[in-house]
Amino acid sequence: MYQLVIFDLDGTILDTLQDLADAVNHAMKKNDMPLHTVDEVRQFVGNGIRKLIERSVPKETETAVIDKVHSDFTAYYQVHCADNTTPYAGIPELLQNLREHGIHTAVISNKADYAVQSLCEQYFPNLFDAVAGEKEGIRRKPAPDSVNAVLNALHLTREQAVYIGDSDVDIETAKNAGMPCISVAWGFRDVPFLKEHHASQIVKDVPELEQILIN
Repeated sequence: MYQLVIFDLDGTILDTLQDLADAVNHAMKKNDMPLHTVDEVRQFVGNGIRKLIERSVPKETETAVIDKVHSDFTAYYQVHCADNTTPYAGIPELLQNLREHGIHTAVISNKADYAVQSLCEQYFPNLFDAVAGEKEGIRRKPAPDSVNAVLNALHLTREQAVYIGDSDVDIETAKNAGMPCISVAWGFRDVPFLKEHHASQIVKDVPELEQILIN
């Protein structure tokens, strides 16, 4: 049995897509740029807010303008990051069950740290031993820096841990950290995409994931 389960946030334990799309389109509209569908924004997420904005603005947009759009997005999202966001069905119960079995839990995300802390506190109070979002000076996923920091903080080894995520970034993060990855089929990337990016194990729903983690 694993001693630590590390989760990605967006598309893995929380469905944040509508709020991300709303924040993107708020920033687009404010800067007279074309709006995006929710499915388009789905393809843009996964590598942090800056990359989300760079993918959302028209090609060859100047850096100063991207900075402005980024700022507009952040100001809006700080207030509206939980308007439509909800945990995926069964996730709170899974986390509680892991805790009851003495298994450590953590969240590592490329989302801005302020949002990660706020959302985890709101939806999963006291259910994580460690929560880490994007911070200045720490390389974002797929670099293993945040994973290694969590392992060190909890005095655990990579052999005792497993990484759960919904994207190619998560697969690469786990690989770089030297631990197994379980990919979830309910997130922002579909099963063919995950297989194309060498997912070694894919679960279709939370009960299947729980059966693997608690046996």
